[in-house]
Amino acid sequence: MQLKHLKTLLTPQEGAAKVTCMTWAPNNGKFAVCTVDRVVLLYDEQGEKRDKFSTKPADSKYGKKSYVVKAMAFSPDSTKIAIAQTDNIIYVYKIGEEWGEKKVICNKFVQTSALTCLLWPAEHAIVFGLAEGKVRLANTKTNKSSTVYGTDSYVVSLTSNVSGKGMLSGHADGTVVRYFFDDEGSGDSQGKLLTHPCPPYALAWASNSIIVAGCDKKIVAYGREGHILQMFDYSGDRSEKEFTVAATSPSGQSVVIGSYDRLRVFNWGPRKGAWDEASPKEIPNLYTITALAWKKDGSRLCAGTLCGGVEQFDCCLRRSIYKNKFEMTFVGLSQVIVKNLSTGMRVVLKSHYGYEIDEVKIMGKDRYLVAHTSDTLLLGDLVSNKLSEVAWQGSGGNEKFFFENETVCMIFNAGELTLVEYGSNEILGSVRTEFMNPHLISVRLNERKQRGVEDNKKLAYLIDIKTIAIVDVAAGYNLGTINHDSKIDWLELNETGRKLLFRDKKLRLHLHDIESSVKATMLSFCSYVQWVPASDVVVAQNRGNLCVWYNIDSPERVTMFPLRGDVVDLERSNGKTEVIVTEGVNTVSYTLDEGLIEFGTAIDDEDYYRATAFLETLEMSSETEAMWKTLSKLSLEARQLHIAERCFAALGDVSKARFLNETNKIADQVSKESGGDGTEFYQVKARLAMLEKNYKLAEMYFMEQNAIDEVMEMYQELHMWDDCIAVAEAKGHPELDNLRRSYYQWLMETNQEEKAGEVKEGEQDYTAAINLYLKAGLPAKAARLAMSREELVSNNDIINRIAAALIKGEFYERAGDLFERIRNNQRALDCYRKGNAFRKAVELARMAFPADVVKLEEAWGDYLVQQKQMDAAINHYIEAGCSSKAIEAAIGARQWKKAVHILELQEDRSGGKYFLKIAQHYASIQEYEVAEPLFVKGGYIKDAIEMYTVAGRWEQAHKLAAECMTPEDLSALYISRAQNLEAEGKHKEAERLFVTVEEPDLAITMYKKNRMFDDVIRLVAKHHPDLLAETHLHLAKELETESRFSEAEYHYMEGQDWKAAVNMYRVSELWEEAYRVAKSHGGTSAHKQVAYLWAKSLGGEAAVKLLNKFGLLETAIDFAADNYSFDFAFELARLSTKNKIPEIHLKKAMFLEDEGKFAEAETEFIKAGKPKEAVLMYVHNQEWAGALRVAEANDPDSVSDVLVGQARFCFEQKDFQKAEAFLLRAQRPEMAIKYYKDADMWSDAMRICKEYLPTKLSVLQEEYEKEATKKGSRGVEGMVEQAKEWEQSGEYSRAVEFYLKVKDSTNVPLMEKCWMKAAELAIKFLTQERAVDVIQTVGPRLTQLRKYSAAAELYLNLDLIKEAIDAFIEGEEWNKAKRVAKELDPRFEDYVDQRYKEHLKNQGKADSLVGVDVIAALDLYAERGQWEKCIETASKQNYKILHKYVALYATHLIKEGNAEKVLSLYSQHGAPANPQNFNIYKRMFLDLLCLLGRDGAECYRMWADLRDVLILLCENMTKSSEANSPAHEEFEQMLLVSHYYATRSAAKGVDQLASVAAKLSISLLRHTELIPADKAFYEAGMAARTVGWENMAFIFLNHFLDLSDGIDEGNLDTLDHSDFQDTDIPFEVPVPAKLHVTEAQREEIRDWVLAVSMDQRVEQVLPKDERDTYEASLLAANTGIRSLPCVITGYPVLRNKIEFKGPGKAANKEDWNKFLMATKRLD
Repeated sequence: MQLKHLKTLLTPQEGAAKVTCMTWAPNNGKFAVCTVDRVVLLYDEQGEKRDKFSTKPADSKYGKKSYVVKAMAFSPDSTKIAIAQTDNIIYVYKIGEEWGEKKVICNKFVQTSALTCLLWPAEHAIVFGLAEGKVRLANTKTNKSSTVYGTDSYVVSLTSNVSGKGMLSGHADGTVVRYFFDDEGSGDSQGKLLTHPCPPYALAWASNSIIVAGCDKKIVAYGREGHILQMFDYSGDRSEKEFTVAATSPSGQSVVIGSYDRLRVFNWGPRKGAWDEASPKEIPNLYTITALAWKKDGSRLCAGTLCGGVEQFDCCLRRSIYKNKFEMTFVGLSQVIVKNLSTGMRVVLKSHYGYEIDEVKIMGKDRYLVAHTSDTLLLGDLVSNKLSEVAWQGSGGNEKFFFENETVCMIFNAGELTLVEYGSNEILGSVRTEFMNPHLISVRLNERKQRGVEDNKKLAYLIDIKTIAIVDVAAGYNLGTINHDSKIDWLELNETGRKLLFRDKKLRLHLHDIESSVKATMLSFCSYVQWVPASDVVVAQNRGNLCVWYNIDSPERVTMFPLRGDVVDLERSNGKTEVIVTEGVNTVSYTLDEGLIEFGTAIDDEDYYRATAFLETLEMSSETEAMWKTLSKLSLEARQLHIAERCFAALGDVSKARFLNETNKIADQVSKESGGDGTEFYQVKARLAMLEKNYKLAEMYFMEQNAIDEVMEMYQELHMWDDCIAVAEAKGHPELDNLRRSYYQWLMETNQEEKAGEVKEGEQDYTAAINLYLKAGLPAKAARLAMSREELVSNNDIINRIAAALIKGEFYERAGDLFERIRNNQRALDCYRKGNAFRKAVELARMAFPADVVKLEEAWGDYLVQQKQMDAAINHYIEAGCSSKAIEAAIGARQWKKAVHILELQEDRSGGKYFLKIAQHYASIQEYEVAEPLFVKGGYIKDAIEMYTVAGRWEQAHKLAAECMTPEDLSALYISRAQNLEAEGKHKEAERLFVTVEEPDLAITMYKKNRMFDDVIRLVAKHHPDLLAETHLHLAKELETESRFSEAEYHYMEGQDWKAAVNMYRVSELWEEAYRVAKSHGGTSAHKQVAYLWAKSLGGEAAVKLLNKFGLLETAIDFAADNYSFDFAFELARLSTKNKIPEIHLKKAMFLEDEGKFAEAETEFIKAGKPKEAVLMYVHNQEWAGALRVAEANDPDSVSDVLVGQARFCFEQKDFQKAEAFLLRAQRPEMAIKYYKDADMWSDAMRICKEYLPTKLSVLQEEYEKEATKKGSRGVEGMVEQAKEWEQSGEYSRAVEFYLKVKDSTNVPLMEKCWMKAAELAIKFLTQERAVDVIQTVGPRLTQLRKYSAAAELYLNLDLIKEAIDAFIEGEEWNKAKRVAKELDPRFEDYVDQRYKEHLKNQGKADSLVGVDVIAALDLYAERGQWEKCIETASKQNYKILHKYVALYATHLIKEGNAEKVLSLYSQHGAPANPQNFNIYKRMFLDLLCLLGRDGAECYRMWADLRDVLILLCENMTKSSEANSPAHEEFEQMLLVSHYYATRSAAKGVDQLASVAAKLSISLLRHTELIPADKAFYEAGMAARTVGWENMAFIFLNHFLDLSDGIDEGNLDTLDHSDFQDTDIPFEVPVPAKLHVTEAQREEIRDWVLAVSMDQRVEQVLPKDERDTYEASLLAANTGIRSLPCVITGYPVLRNKIEFKGPGKAANKEDWNKFLMATKRLD
């Protein structure tokens, strides 16, 4: 598999911005990425970003940056996503199936430490790892989590196997732990699997092994039980960095491991049984890979980087197109993605056993998949997406597949029928049969659900032509055999598989009951039969009758209808069953009685009353009971409770019937009293939930109605005390204490001490809880509680009792924990030792007993050795300094490399004996290069030489021996030994010695001397490859001289000289061998040449026979003729194929023609019967006399061609007269016309045409006109001349046409003159209608030439007034146009005026247009954006027009975001109370409020203008029909807000009024439905902070921070409003689209709020006044009385008030006086 970069999904940033995790949805439709800013990005399948959402912290008070997202995973249904965070929580978000759906948190799981990794392998089950070392499971259904297993080491990685039913966890100490939810029969062990040398951050579980990598730059493949299979060591590669992450392909056949700038790809080789490394994908500047995610169909791999980039790669072995309809993408050896190119639908075809898929075919009307592997067969249904893989031994592709049944594939092979159900990986069944007609096999697989029958799979087939077998393929036994007396031609089971219909050759229809084995004849002369779908009704035809059996159990009861045609089909749809009959050319349908068909139809239609009525008519039986049960279930789901009650009564379920009867009474009573649906009443819904044992749902229904006593009564009846007490606690029920006492008493009576202890622990009665735990035999639980409470730890009696119980129960480790907690270290250490808890013992010893650490490490190692954990024991022996034990443990664990490493570190020589043992191991596994230095280090050099000698590795043995001998002595020794071996006939051993001392030539000489040429060639090829071909040829020639032709031929072939071999055989006249060699090695024609030469050497009849034998006779004749051996060709042809003689004559004639021997060639052409070729020969050479002679004598038909050819020659010579004569003699006048046309001699062409072809004269004239037009000015002159000739001859119509055809852009006067002439002639001499057509043609042309007056005059000549006016208008001669309209047709005066207005408008002459149409002029100003001019002009019109354009201008300004200009506009021109302007006023007001930095004194003018505009607007509304309307009230509120803003701006300019400004900012909080909430709270908080009101400042600014977080999330639902309870500050406010403060301001506020909360110097309570109400609230909390707001501060006016004339206007006297004094000082 190769990786090909497709696209960048997320562009990397400049610095570190780590992609923390990624995941693909199981349905392949969504891809999620989480970045360092804790935002989840969602992409679609094509890699387009479609959605995003922010994650949230576990506690908002710590802020958004208090955590990191470590992992995430999609749910199996792809609708949810789980997020694992470092702030000890998992959130499960429901993201829905469609894009853009609202993200809702549906589960959260709080943990005790940070989350590190997470998987979601199965529905409702999330597996995750914690920093504290635990691996836990969260159940999304129960919303609870539990520990799967615990370790003491940080969980660094989690991965699952291909099926998702097993998982591996990697830990910081290198441990890898395996756990199975279901081992699928593998028998693999669970628990600690292996210990890797470094933390296994890159962990992958492939189908055949486990891949682990980390910071040591090594990638290790481990076997199923943790042994090392392969190792890839990159520690020597400086460019390689640590491995950070790994991903397995969905097929488990490939693994990708990420590091720095590189992705390493490993593919499993099933044939080798090992991993192969593909070329790595290196991408410069990619930086470290931090996350990998493989698409579930295997086609894409995504990689996330440290810099925040996400890259997408295509994973593909190969692609192919099948039938131009499907695309096959092999993403692995065992996985193929099949894509329908027309629909885009995709199916992932995968071998679950990891076999390589050879070929994929799509069969059965392009619906079904068929693929083979070496040991299995894969089948699939593209429509239902059901795939199967079954064991299948290859049969050479001779299988036949039948796809008539949509649920099962029938495979016929060598007389055996095999059934495979789509979606099942087991063969359904296999039977022997020779009859593969689909009409003779019937399969029924669970087509109709039956009560009590889980798996209903039946098969009926023919054993022989008269015998039917019926098989239960699910159970695997024979249901019966039917022997018949006649040949069977059709059979079919019913859908339940209980009845079989079959028909024989005598057209008799039979019914067989499978259970009773009773056969009955139903019909004779049956021409059609079919089961009605989804029923047991049979329809058949008997001659002229339609027969229907509504009750198949009574075959004698048949309903018959007369027919006049033939039944062709049966259709059941839309509640109707129709039999389709053809009656001659017509098609008619017969409808069956649907009421009789079956009970199931009513169920399908959910017509339960009809189903009940049907069942009432039936007696109780097993089938009827099943129907009643089905109906009871469905009616309950449909809330049809009376029917459900009747069903349970019929079934004899008294308790449910009585319960439903009481429920129905409640529902009926409610329905009677309220008239609604009684089933929606809470008691009814709760009782139904209780019936389904869903008590929490029942509780919810009761609690919604505050029916607490009913809930408690329900739980008490069910003895669900915990739930009952929980409800009582939640609602503060007065019987709570009694309930607890009753619960405790019940627990004690029922001996549930553990539960009683938990109750006491919950009541904080810890001593009693511990006593109960001890009584229950749970000392560990008691110890946990004791250690968690300081007061219990100090109680020696309790501790001693617990410790004694723990030791008695052999809970030594827990006892050790307890003793360590009370600082009794010696006893703790003893307990740890007894409990083999050496890790804790060592940790304790390091602190309390350092001298015992070494002994403990050794004891720990001994314990691990006893437990057969040799690999784990090694490190502990090393820590204890026991090198020998460490080496022995390493050898015992087969950790050979580690053993060598320990040996090398030993300073003494005591480990020498281990060198021999380790070296012998490596020698046994043939790793000689490793074994040799170990032998040498141990001093066992002889053993090393012996090892090489036994292995036959002479070179290495020689190298080692050379250390003890001189090169000359060694060489002489080897050569001498080789010569001795040669003498003994041991040539191979001699060769090996010669080669060892680098004397291969001696070996070659040896073999040559002994005539062992094959060995000579082998050694030359190896040591002198450049001489190999030469050696072959040398040997071949030597063998040839010895007449050893066969061997010589071999060497010629090896020497690439097949021609020499052929020549060898030719010289020796071994023609057959020569022919064989030429045919085998000489290409397509060489053997034919040899056969030809062979035949030529024979001659005569022998040659003919030989060539006939090889089928080359005709080829040889052709070859002889082509090579000018005409005599041999004639000889062969005369003896065999005389019909070839003319062909040879023809070839000889052509040869003679090429030689220039024309007379001889003429003779041969005539002999060949080709006189015309002779004529053409003379014509080609322009010997016209000879051509004419031969043509007249032998081919009269060619005479005309000769004359035409001679005429053509004359035309080329410009001898037109002769040419014309020849063509007329040949009776070809049309050619003469053509030649004259080509020569541009049109007059001669016209002459010939007129004389000989008068019918074509008109066509020729038209052609001449077209040609003249093409020729431009030269052609135009001819056109004019022709027109003048027509005019002079009185052909005015033709003259007009020619004048009109004159077009020459270079001579405009000529065109105008000709067109005017045409118009003049038309007016004078042609009909009125024709003249009008001509004028309407000429007029537009003159207009194009800007001759508007001339065109208009022509129009006026024929009274075309409208056209004349249009001509003047087009020439912008408006006065002439008006005069013509006025004088000749006044109806067009308005038309001219309208066109004049349009003209001015189009020209943009708005100033001129004002005098004509002021509204149009204003619209033009508006369109062109000249608003100032538009408003100035409109102001001179009436008030209504002015404000129309003011509103348009204001709308334009609002779109541009210039609300201040809008305010200026309405300040200048007033604000009318037009309802259509209200949205503009509102938008202007809201946009002004959203402006930043507009609360200072310098902005007073703007707010004052806004107040003035709104005052004017409200006054205008008071006088209009909008008075007191909701809009009026809304604008009054806006006026009040603008007044506060204006007053605040004024107050901010005066230091003495700082408190007034602050009060106004605070008062504005009650208007946050208009003012952006974050802006209002920010300004109020900052104002309060400025004047030192820190309580209010802290509350307002803290709320501002909550608001800003909500705005980031786009949701304020979780906002806490408790601080503003009993105030008039609104809770429900619009969510602002964005923040109205800068990020720096927000962070400054966040720091201030945090500092204040840490100091705890302020009280988080709003100040209150004498009303015991928040001082700024107008509404009194206790009395509900609303006070008037102060016009100066907005605070409530309570006392010392000043009232004004305006109703509802008042002020606090103190604030009013302060304001007056400040203004006087300013004056």
